[in-house]
Amino acid sequence: MSKLNVNAFEFVPGQGFRVPQQQPAQQPPQPPLQPIERPPQTEAPAPAPTISLNIGGSKPSPKPTPPSTRAPSPPPTISLNIGGSKPSSAPSTNAPSPAPAPAASKSIPSDASSPKTFSKASPVPSNAPPSKSLTLERAKTDTAAVAQDVKNAADEEVLNDLYGHTKEHLNVVFIGHVDAGKSTMGGNILYLCGMVDKRTMEKYEREAKEAGRDSWYLSWALDSTPQERAKGKTVEVGRAYFETDSRRYTILDAPGHKTFVPSMISGAAQADVAILVISARKGEFETGFEKGGQTREHIMLVKTAGVQKLICVINKMDDPTVGWSKARFEEIKERLTPFIKSAGFNVKNDLTFIPVSAYTGANLKDRVAKDVCDWFDGPSLLEHLDKMPMVDRKIHAPLMMPISEKYKDMGTIVVGKVESGHMRKGDTLLLMPNKNLVEVAAIYNEMEDEVDTALCGDNVRIRLRGVDDEEISPGFVLTSPTHPVHAVRQFEAQLAILEHKNIICAGYSAVMHCHTLAEEVTLAALLHYFDKATGRKSRKPPQFAKRGQKIVALIETAEPVCVERFVDYPQLGRFTLRDEGKTIAIGKITKLIEGSSVDEAAEGVANLNVSNA
Repeated sequence: MSKLNVNAFEFVPGQGFRVPQQQPAQQPPQPPLQPIERPPQTEAPAPAPTISLNIGGSKPSPKPTPPSTRAPSPPPTISLNIGGSKPSSAPSTNAPSPAPAPAASKSIPSDASSPKTFSKASPVPSNAPPSKSLTLERAKTDTAAVAQDVKNAADEEVLNDLYGHTKEHLNVVFIGHVDAGKSTMGGNILYLCGMVDKRTMEKYEREAKEAGRDSWYLSWALDSTPQERAKGKTVEVGRAYFETDSRRYTILDAPGHKTFVPSMISGAAQADVAILVISARKGEFETGFEKGGQTREHIMLVKTAGVQKLICVINKMDDPTVGWSKARFEEIKERLTPFIKSAGFNVKNDLTFIPVSAYTGANLKDRVAKDVCDWFDGPSLLEHLDKMPMVDRKIHAPLMMPISEKYKDMGTIVVGKVESGHMRKGDTLLLMPNKNLVEVAAIYNEMEDEVDTALCGDNVRIRLRGVDDEEISPGFVLTSPTHPVHAVRQFEAQLAILEHKNIICAGYSAVMHCHTLAEEVTLAALLHYFDKATGRKSRKPPQFAKRGQKIVALIETAEPVCVERFVDYPQLGRFTLRDEGKTIAIGKITKLIEGSSVDEAAEGVANLNVSNA
């Protein structure tokens, strides 16, 4: 012990204690350094480097630092913040912070000295400000909240620079009996909204006077062909565009004559809102509404075409036989309402009656003057259109655009309304049912301006590359290659027989109108009928069907047609059957029968080439 004590330290005057030279080097300096590298367990350990993935929320502010004499350097953080706003860093406080719970995150250490922690979502402190970002929960439920979030997150200049002055878009179809004033109303709306200038209208007025058709000049804004102007009857669906302060509109002016009902159906298939034009003149309303008139048939057809909102406009209120009479307005309203209700419209929410004069423009844009009509206090037609609830758009569904027209103009041009999804310039799409891959070379809007994108609800013209216009027919569908529309030859459908002089049996043929498609079909078999008393399906198939019955039938077509089940895509799953110039039945598709192996084998044999070896 004395030897150890003697040789433990050497003391030299004027110098400090030192270890003798012969003793091997040890590591006593490390213990005093350990508290600097690793603090004692009484305090919270320094947080490890963190990688946090935060989708849709705001990035949480860092936790306050614990009090210490030496503030530790902040740990390196790799954060991925999608859709959130980056908040300012919180000031450090003297309040002690709780130790992080190790169970809250999965630790995947790369080595012993530098562990990395992956956490799915960082906890947001309770005192954090409300997020301005797009949250997934809100986006699923409320589009208005999303739009408000976008407005909160950015100022108006940034929004206008990014999106432009975009307004909601509605497609409006004018329907009604012949000579009710549909084209005149459309032409006057275009003039009042500034889409047709005064000089052009004066030219139309002068030409109409020369032709002896003084009162027709307003309709010439939509009836452009010499045939339509000479007879005063719309033949094809006229298209026009106008906008108000809050919305954009596409007018579809449908023909009222019963000869041109197929054109009217293709126009109604592209519409969101229908304006039923009724003539208040003595005798004209009765002719249109009685059996054989087009008012009843048009109401049924627009409901079958998928139009949910109906505005019933009582026109020609300025006529001398009417004189803005409230009694005449109420009489027409009382006679129309029960029939519109029986067609399937909700009278309380989906039906509105507005008295107007299309020729003078009263109650179209501005409300009618009180000295002219003192009993009507409601909004004008354009006011009502601007304040209507917006229809639901399936922007993120697979793309489907039925083609209504096609022509050749420096390439193949197709016209139609995007029923679901969206498309961009340069997209590669599939043209069904021929399964041709085509490229979108250009997209034109209603004003013939080229745009980069087309959303659900837009009426657009598209220049296609990779297909000839002779290979396209109205009724073809532009669709997404990943989720194409079904092309089938057989399907089951529920039919409601509206009007037929004879009974309908298996083997009956008619023309089916579905979206923009017109195809001859055969009822291959009648499968069930619905009991009127109970509403149940019969077990045995019926031998025939007659007027007023509801049946389930197997329908066959000669060529594949692009249709979908009604529950999946209502616009491509509802149809009408017409025969001999009358609407025989309306129906909805309940089941698609895919092509059988026999058909595929037959196609394979047809395409087989035999060559001599």
